[in-house]
Amino acid sequence: MEQRISVLTLGVRDLETARQFYEDLGWRPHQPGDGDVVFFQVGGFVVGLWGREQLAEDSCVEDTGGWGGVTLAHNVADPAAVDAVLARAEAAGARIGRRGAPTSWGGYGGVFVDPDGHPWEVAHNPGWVLTPDGATLLEPPPG
Repeated sequence: MEQRISVLTLGVRDLETARQFYEDLGWRPHQPGDGDVVFFQVGGFVVGLWGREQLAEDSCVEDTGGWGGVTLAHNVADPAAVDAVLARAEAAGARIGRRGAPTSWGGYGGVFVDPDGHPWEVAHNPGWVLTPDGATLLEPPPG
């Protein structure tokens, strides 16, 4: 198995509300329409939204209503961008779990929680590289 993740699917209570939330953040769905799943291309990665019950059944798990153990992260170029993303998320309906602030690891970050309870860390890590195509690299490419 290659060391990569291709798709992260979030189980949501209301697909239309979740789609609108992510569109209000500035994301654009791959195919607009009335399907039962919404996909967003995010750099070299895909995020999907699907009904929580359908996702649980398809994933062979029981949904007990608790947090599923998934935290998403969105890295940005500088601390000001962290604050801007958190403000946009709050305006779109997110709950701010942690305002932007310096981190113990030398960066700057905060957390918002989307309407379905999925936490997103928004961070600037000065040791990582963000490429123009949206990839996050743990170290600069060789050369």
